[in-house]
Amino acid sequence: MMEKKAHLSGGIDVPGLMGPEAQARMAARCPYMQNRELSWLTFNERVLDQGADETVPLLERLQFVSIFWSNLQEFFMVRVGSLTDLSLLKKEIIDTKSNMTPSEQLDAIYARCHELYPQQERIYNEVQSQLAEAGVRHLSYAQLDDDQRAYVTDWLKTNVSPFLSPQIINARHPFPHLENGALYIVVRLVESTTKKKSDMTKEERRALKEQRKKVKNQGAEGVTLGIIPLPAKSPRLIKVPGEGVNYVLLEDAIEANVADVFSMYTVKHTNVICVTRNADLDATEGADEREEDYREHMKKILKRRGRLAPVRLESKRKLSSTVGEFLMSRLGLKPHQCFVTSVPLNMGFVFGLPGMVDDVTRSQLTSVPFTPCWPGQFKRSRRIIEQVQERDVLLSYPYESMDPFVQLLREAAADPDVVSIKITLYRLASQSHLAEALISAAEVGKEVTALFELRARFDESNNIEWSQRFEEAGCNVIYGFHDYKVHSKICCITRQTADGLQHITQLGTGNYNEKTAKLYTDFSYITVDPRIGRDAVEFFRNMGLENASRNYETLWVAPLQIKQNIIDGIDEQIELARAGQKCGLFFKTNSITDKQVIEKIAEASQAGVPVTLLVRGISCLVPQVPNLTDNVRVVSIVGRLLEHSRIYGFGPRESMRIYLSSADLMTRNMDKRVEIAWPVEDEECRRRVFAFIDACMHDNMKLRELRADGTYTPLRAFLGEGDTPYNAHEALIQAAAAESKAAHEEELSGKTAFEKLSMQAQESRRAQVRARQASNLEEIYREALNHEVVSENDASLEPYVKAAVQAVSAIEGVDAATMVPAVAAAIAAAMPAAQAANDAGQKSPKDEEFDGEASE
Repeated sequence: MMEKKAHLSGGIDVPGLMGPEAQARMAARCPYMQNRELSWLTFNERVLDQGADETVPLLERLQFVSIFWSNLQEFFMVRVGSLTDLSLLKKEIIDTKSNMTPSEQLDAIYARCHELYPQQERIYNEVQSQLAEAGVRHLSYAQLDDDQRAYVTDWLKTNVSPFLSPQIINARHPFPHLENGALYIVVRLVESTTKKKSDMTKEERRALKEQRKKVKNQGAEGVTLGIIPLPAKSPRLIKVPGEGVNYVLLEDAIEANVADVFSMYTVKHTNVICVTRNADLDATEGADEREEDYREHMKKILKRRGRLAPVRLESKRKLSSTVGEFLMSRLGLKPHQCFVTSVPLNMGFVFGLPGMVDDVTRSQLTSVPFTPCWPGQFKRSRRIIEQVQERDVLLSYPYESMDPFVQLLREAAADPDVVSIKITLYRLASQSHLAEALISAAEVGKEVTALFELRARFDESNNIEWSQRFEEAGCNVIYGFHDYKVHSKICCITRQTADGLQHITQLGTGNYNEKTAKLYTDFSYITVDPRIGRDAVEFFRNMGLENASRNYETLWVAPLQIKQNIIDGIDEQIELARAGQKCGLFFKTNSITDKQVIEKIAEASQAGVPVTLLVRGISCLVPQVPNLTDNVRVVSIVGRLLEHSRIYGFGPRESMRIYLSSADLMTRNMDKRVEIAWPVEDEECRRRVFAFIDACMHDNMKLRELRADGTYTPLRAFLGEGDTPYNAHEALIQAAAAESKAAHEEELSGKTAFEKLSMQAQESRRAQVRARQASNLEEIYREALNHEVVSENDASLEPYVKAAVQAVSAIEGVDAATMVPAVAAAIAAAMPAAQAANDAGQKSPKDEEFDGEASE
């Protein structure tokens, strides 16, 4: 008898959900809402689609397959882990948007993932096949010739064997703890003899005893399984001799030579496995009762994370019934929680491949690298503190660099008028110029207050380390609320001026993280508006008192204001629509899941308000449902950069009230976090926001639209015959570079030859610093997607470092060789003035800046 299936929004058939009670709940669900988890899986499928997009360079297609893998890894650790906990409760908690229980959601998730794994496998194999034609070959051990096998064998003996820790499993060697996300070679073993001792004759037992005396190694009795953890100290990629770039993966090489490791046994078969564990922990549980230091409490929480229950088992090949049943029994898993894939179980290695190929091949297999440019709004020869006094500034990352903000903090540290610097820190880079600037400010006597959110998931350890360094430097370190994560991004620099206290306030949609600022699209707003400054002071006062307040003049601060003000803003547009006046709503967000906001948007649609939602990830709102969400359009961009900024727009374009925010339209952000939204009133800043929105909405290469059935239009559905391809990310990169170049040329046009030379030397010095500090590409992508990386000192990271340095070295597209004639000419032109100053016994005011730059 065939199993019945329930059809969910998004075109997903899920087995086992058609009992009478489930049928009734599904029939009663809201037709314009869909389940959060299933919507997220559809988002990750769009990431995977980039791996199949032939307009994307091959090595970057492979990287998108890797991002799909890492996204799914975290999804299982957090979302599946959380639902697993909820499914164990006696009282069932029903999802308010899909009317599904936790168990039903888990069934749907596992079923959907069993559909996605074959897609990943197909795309991965297609990309690897095309890469092989281009000279980059991922070889299996069976594909190696004799010379290559000999090379790998020697390489393993030298670089891997000292780190191997094989273990057998029997009565005296219990089943080990399998670490979350680690790879293991699992080996089915049998004793070399086919008879038990009890079944042997006296002569056979004597012969066996004599045989064992002669062998070099003697195995234990009763062994059926062996396990080898993949050594973390060994490089994952083994480059083997041959034409082009040829490599095998460490786990494949060890697996092929496993008989040498277990030489005292007979190897029946082998496999590679990976266990994913629940990582969803309540960071506040028990902290108050024990009255311990919160940082120490978080350290204990992190230790517990690695021991939580498994939620997924992956294997390279189908496990035998014996090994499969044994592992599922020990791990507490069921067959539907096990996945088989020929795709490597850890895809992090792909970010090292660009560093292994020659320059010509790399240029063919990757996009033209870009470096965030110096914003055209700032003159390079003037202090940032002076320039922000004159006008509001809106920076757009990663098209523009975070460097001016870091420079602002450095200037604040040296400015005698600066009294204090206060900042919220959610995710810092492991190596952060911004953090060092704050520490330097504290060390020279400035009052520096840093609010660290130690519960930033998977960045807890990094934040703990930084908070300790800040305290050692003399900073005032405080932590987030007991009940709310502090996810807002705000910095307030207070100066004593002749007119009284002045507040330079910076507000951001993204983290103070130099690494993610190279990949995430975000806004950074800097202003001396006294209204925002007063609110910033009030905000930090409330943070110190752990007080959730609505006492703000201009800012919206969650959890008490953002959702209510959004709903009020939507209501205003509903009234305008009913009065027959111009109206409209625009929201850009990473995800929309909050039921109240979704219901209010649906109400606006039914009143005739045109609504556009630009949603990168989850959309629990389903548009274009007749008579319910007809006037709602939901679009998404997944491409080279990660869309991260949040924009709220109320009204038609010509009179739209624009707010930028750190908060997504999610219940967790608006009800359970401290977030900030702020108005954009300056005309130039508004123009920049609209230019960004227009670029996104005109994209015909990556923009996709959510349909009423829960599926998305295919890539390039908006590219008509004869249309010019338009990629928003590439267009904005070019626009920012052009603006920066034009502004720089204009600035230079008013300078003397010596001043030009000084500025060029300063730029060269900055370029050298960027190149020296360039981190490996693996870390950039991993931190951007909130995942752990291997040790930065690991020798295996050398190709990543090489690739990153090459990418960063092209500062604003300036070739150092082309600068030589201009520098020589500038030196010649400057010599008479410099000589005259020297003859007068005076030192040129630019000499100090130029000292040490003769080699440039």
